[in-house]
Amino acid sequence: QVQLVESGGGLVQAGGSLRLSCAASGRTSSTYAMGWFRQAPGKEREFVAAIRWSVGYTYYANSVKGRFTISRDNAKNTVYLQMNSLKPEDTAVYYCGANSGYRYDRTAEYDYWGQGTQVTVSS
Repeated sequence: QVQLVESGGGLVQAGGSLRLSCAASGRTSSTYAMGWFRQAPGKEREFVAAIRWSVGYTYYANSVKGRFTISRDNAKNTVYLQMNSLKPEDTAVYYCGANSGYRYDRTAEYDYWGQGTQVTVSS
């Protein structure tokens, strides 16, 4: 079992920055990758970014590449999402997931999810 807790969401003006955190606990040894997804009202959950835990390879959706950075802290069992140059279209609930498979960008590959944290970007 893996438990994930997100934090760091909030309200920010367009062009501003936020850093999201996802703390993992429990049996994390089988985790292949950690990822961030987001879901806006009326839309499907979409891939944002992922990181392979052991080697640190990172992957990004085209919509956030160059603005967002995913990173990890092994000692804290925590993954971060640094979000810069935020846009109103980034507004969504952001979810952290733990992935035991190889498809980092597919929701079905994630075994565990956090409760989500709201990010709201005003114009």
